[in-house]
Amino acid sequence: MKKFLAGTAMAVLTTTGAAYAGGHETSACLITKTDTNPFFVKMKEGAAAKAAELGITLKTFAGKVDGDHETQVQAIETCILDGAKGILLTASDTSSIVSAVQQARDAGILVIALDTPLDPIDAADATFATDNFLAGELIGKWAAAKLGDDAANAKIGMLDLAVSQPTVGVLRDQGFLQGFGIDLGDPNKWGDETDPRIVGNDVTAGNEEGGRKAMENLLATDPMINVVYTINEPAAAGAYEALKAIGRENDVLIVSVDGGCPGVQNIADGVIGATSQQYPLLMASLGIEAIKEWADNGVKPEPTPGKNFFDTGVALVTDQPADGVESISVAEGMDLCWG
Repeated sequence: MKKFLAGTAMAVLTTTGAAYAGGHETSACLITKTDTNPFFVKMKEGAAAKAAELGITLKTFAGKVDGDHETQVQAIETCILDGAKGILLTASDTSSIVSAVQQARDAGILVIALDTPLDPIDAADATFATDNFLAGELIGKWAAAKLGDDAANAKIGMLDLAVSQPTVGVLRDQGFLQGFGIDLGDPNKWGDETDPRIVGNDVTAGNEEGGRKAMENLLATDPMINVVYTINEPAAAGAYEALKAIGRENDVLIVSVDGGCPGVQNIADGVIGATSQQYPLLMASLGIEAIKEWADNGVKPEPTPGKNFFDTGVALVTDQPADGVESISVAEGMDLCWG
């Protein structure tokens, strides 16, 4: 705030250990979607630092790509066999992972979802996350305010995460649309809205290449898209490259979520108009503290009052503030960024 091999299917998982100096060993696992996305890199750094501080043995695992559900299930099984006291998890498939999570909980392991709530959210013992709906809502309100009267005639491209619609992607997408002033269909999924301003949805896998391809697909549907929602900043960078290739990089408003240092720099450089900044190091360090409390005292973490998860905060970052939308500057965002 490297490599653990268990059969050929586990070859992509990574493991790191922190020495424990005490009368008994407490171990924990961190399972992220990938080990390349800067968000998850920073999350691992935060977990490792806090584990070392508290004397917890930490093993970390990551899938090949965002969406690699099978590898995450195998990682949970490994953590159960290892006798871990707690698992921190950012799930690629938030509903399919639930049965594996229940096996861990039945074994007495504390399972905390980081960043991405499970479906249902109470399938985990606790969730430490950004308010992802609010993160989306902030960039939606900002985009609508920047367009002013032209928002009524916007042409919006929606660059989502994955076809499995993990909760984090749904929450950000739906928050953006509500913030922009578009009526939602079923708020528990994306893509069923009927507002003609939405050109379409495509998926990015949360990376730059996926963002470029998804943007190209949507531009083939309507080359005059002028607002682009992106699930995260790597996808936003890819979308920008696709727009630049057709000479439209300066007349399309791109908004995103993450708040990593490269993304905040992209605001300064005019690639992104605004982003909602989240705090992965804090999520991970709080998660390790919660596992320590569970191991020592059998106490589970409590959610933020009035919410069903522990809210680790969010701030809109832009150098083009909009009336009625609270934000911080790029300089402030750089002081708080990660990656």
